Amino acid sequence: MFERRISRQVKVGSVAVGGDAPISIQSMTTTKTDDVQATLIQVHELATQGADIVRVAVPHEGDAKALPAIAAEGGVPIIADIHFSVRLAMMAIEAGVHGLRLNPGNMRNPKHIEEVATACKERGIPIRIGVNAGSLDRKLVEKHGRPTADALVESALYEIGLLEEHGFKDYKISVKHQNVPEMIDAYRKLASKTDAPLHLGVTEAGTPKQGVVKTAIGIGTLLAEGIGDTIRCSLTADPVEEVKLGKQILQTLGIRDSTFDLVACPSCGRAELDVFDLAQRVEAAIENMDLPPMQIAVMGCEVNGPGEARDADIGIAAGPGRGLLFAKGKQIGWVPHDRLVEELLEAAQHVAEEIRAAGGDQSGEVTVLKGAGRRNALMDIGMRQTP
Repeated sequence: MFERRISRQVKVGSVAVGGDAPISIQSMTTTKTDDVQATLIQVHELATQGADIVRVAVPHEGDAKALPAIAAEGGVPIIADIHFSVRLAMMAIEAGVHGLRLNPGNMRNPKHIEEVATACKERGIPIRIGVNAGSLDRKLVEKHGRPTADALVESALYEIGLLEEHGFKDYKISVKHQNVPEMIDAYRKLASKTDAPLHLGVTEAGTPKQGVVKTAIGIGTLLAEGIGDTIRCSLTADPVEEVKLGKQILQTLGIRDSTFDLVACPSCGRAELDVFDLAQRVEAAIENMDLPPMQIAVMGCEVNGPGEARDADIGIAAGPGRGLLFAKGKQIGWVPHDRLVEELLEAAQHVAEEIRAAGGDQSGEVTVLKGAGRRNALMDIGMRQTP
């Protein structure tokens, strides 16, 4: 595990951010917030997929008026996204939201900043200072020539000062940039200048085709350095895809086990079957199963296949006309090619039951797949034992 940067902790409703709290995943609704039903449906969908915190846009009064119902019925902490308007910020605070996202610098009147900071302090509502390369103050852009990492950090520190002038320290910060190296540089520099929790993201990352790569590199690099307390993957896609990507990044880094990890070989001339088709069919089937976090290996030949399959919770190493099935390091038996997916999924279900019975501990052996019990269980699902 990576040595994590020490940060202060804030509470966003029931979710702790920073300190020793787990790294949380955030997303943002794409509905019109004043459509309460549609917004709540999307909030619930995001929460079901694994979002810990959900942000909603509040550009108009009608959106602010919808916040009491959304905050009360969302099921996860709700962040109100506010820009420029102190009136909307105060309406959101009164509505019972669990946090605000704003740029204090957008509120030009110092009295407005004090009003919001005082109200949030009284109610225990944190503020995310959201610095973005696309909305930097013109004077900063002119000073630095463009939205550089140094410009983002300078903006963040200035806006921290605006809140701290009024004794408000319950904040977290983001310095998002669409350019990945600039984004990484900005967070590294900011991390050395404050102990505030950091919200990571590559802004306007784009469609999944490019955005997944940009986001994984930007967020993943910083998390691997111990920087970051909460994340959002900003994709031009259904926000559910943002949550799925966030979960995958955390799982890939070994930070948070929340979904399955599919290990599949890239295939080559040694493969004895269509590995692409097999892996895609396994992945599609697993996504529809209720499995605890586990690793599943789909390998196409006898070179790396047995080792990878043996190391996974469930694995298959394909050979000519058949594949060798493994469960929790144990060789189970040979399965014909036309039954690989079916038998793999059956075995995955058995292992899942054992993981749950053990309280989620994946390190122990699977008792149902040992000795006579193992033979009986395998016979029940039609597997043929090795001699």
